[in-house]
Amino acid sequence: MLTVDFTDVLSIKNELVVYVSDAVAAIPTLKQHQFTLSTLDDEIIDIAIVITAIKKFLDSIGEGNNFAVISNNDSINIKSISGTVIERTTTTTQQEMFSCTHCGFVTRYEVELNVHMRIHYL
Repeated sequence: MLTVDFTDVLSIKNELVVYVSDAVAAIPTLKQHQFTLSTLDDEIIDIAIVITAIKKFLDSIGEGNNFAVISNNDSINIKSISGTVIERTTTTTQQEMFSCTHCGFVTRYEVELNVHMRIHYL
């Protein structure tokens, strides 16, 4: 099992986890400020491949020169060189979805859900 600390790049954690776990073919477990990578058959994950994947991801978003990827035994830290952290606001707002508890019908609108729920009691 390998642990990656991403405190300085917290705003892009989801994209980073997906990219790295796909590149390494490992199962990620997301925690608050870090994620762990493991395999089903408990094989040893090559740290060099993980570091390369992290660097490629940072390069792809134009932040490769601003962050260092440091390994220490079974732990990898992504640290800001200049002391700044990546702060991105989400461009798409996640809309709330409402689901019917009886049949699983899903809608964005609470009013539509309420009307739908009434048909179950006719």
